[in-house]
Amino acid sequence: MSNKRGRRRGKRLPEDLVEVEITALSNEGRGIAHVDGRTVFIDQALVGERVLFKYTRLTSKIAEGRAVEILQASDLRVEPKCSAFKMCGGCSLQHMSSQAQIELKQSMLFDQLKHNNVTAEEVLPPLLGPEYGYRHKARLGVRYVHKKEKVLVGFRERNSSFITETTRCEVLHPSVGEIIDELAHCINQLEAKRSIPQIEVAVGDNQTVLVFRHLEALSDDDRAKLSEFCESKSLVCYLQAGKPDDLELLTPQQAETLYYNLSPGTGRDDDSAIKIEFQPSDFTQVNPEINQHMVANAVEYLDLKETDTVLDLFSGLGNFSLAMARHCQQVTAVEGSLVMVKKARDNASLNNISNAEFIFADLYSDEALSAPWLKQQYDKILLDPPRSGAAEILPSLKKIKASIIVYVSCHPATLARDAAVLVNDLGYKLKQAGIMNMFPHTGHVESIAVFVK
Repeated sequence: MSNKRGRRRGKRLPEDLVEVEITALSNEGRGIAHVDGRTVFIDQALVGERVLFKYTRLTSKIAEGRAVEILQASDLRVEPKCSAFKMCGGCSLQHMSSQAQIELKQSMLFDQLKHNNVTAEEVLPPLLGPEYGYRHKARLGVRYVHKKEKVLVGFRERNSSFITETTRCEVLHPSVGEIIDELAHCINQLEAKRSIPQIEVAVGDNQTVLVFRHLEALSDDDRAKLSEFCESKSLVCYLQAGKPDDLELLTPQQAETLYYNLSPGTGRDDDSAIKIEFQPSDFTQVNPEINQHMVANAVEYLDLKETDTVLDLFSGLGNFSLAMARHCQQVTAVEGSLVMVKKARDNASLNNISNAEFIFADLYSDEALSAPWLKQQYDKILLDPPRSGAAEILPSLKKIKASIIVYVSCHPATLARDAAVLVNDLGYKLKQAGIMNMFPHTGHVESIAVFVK
């Protein structure tokens, strides 16, 4: 019988370290070097540096590596705050100065716009916030490692399915980031420690929630241990055995409904603050301080008048819709998740907002293109699509002739692609564009663009 396992095994990577000079940075912040006529992308290496690197992937088309020793350091290099940075995939840029990270992200945005022959008349100043402890939403991996006889909790290692061994996480909200080792120790005491694959973290203005995913029923003793641990750390504990919304509350005496507050104007005004309630599994922005300023800026860039009608596409929980409703006559908000639409309606009622209408529609389907709400006229439009962008719905906006469109993007390439359509086909000009540092120390780029007729 032939050894199929042996035949499937890939070629062994070169063991020797290779010395190279880093000549450029990739869009995601990896160093670029050239070895034997091949381009190599090297983690944790900066432009201008000489490094020794080790191959982590080598095929006929792709070469990747990780810097093992820095022979000649760049002025951009800083000491990472996290002791696990070299292995952890949660961050990729902690070795780069904050200013250099911002410049990299700005170049990523404007290079994409240039590639699509679109030029912004004005570059908005980068929207900055906290660089550590900023993550209020995260999904942590959990794994019992038999050889180590202990549980690991954290983000996955870079380019790997293994969980990073660490005692704390610098970018997570401190209520969780500072107790990673204690959390792992707690799970290690459970009978079901091998059947808990992940923990969902959700932090609101009022409390921190942990949702423990478990693949087998937990014993009464395990449930008591989790409950006792979470209570000792002032955490709310849920169990999830099925779908993401199938949550069982384990610490009822501590639980409230999660929420965050927004000021709909450009300054904090508690009298008009909007309270947005959400469940741990709902999509909310990871960085609440950036989100606060992002919403305020969007309201300002739209130059809303009391008589304006606004169309909000990909509206989610009402993050932008409810804030805009404080400043205009009517908001029509459209979202592709019926669950989110219902929750947005509840949030409108919670805040006594009656001039925001929430509609369920798949904005990537042909049905949406013939919907009654798309045949109305709107003065302003806000777009906040997922990474795939808004290409399907853009042609239908031509007849609306809104005077201003504000586009919030989580992917520069699709923003630039859609910007070309707005400028060349719909008759807009790109007045302003800039980045928002929603995810410091990562290559993720959040941006905002203002289009005017």
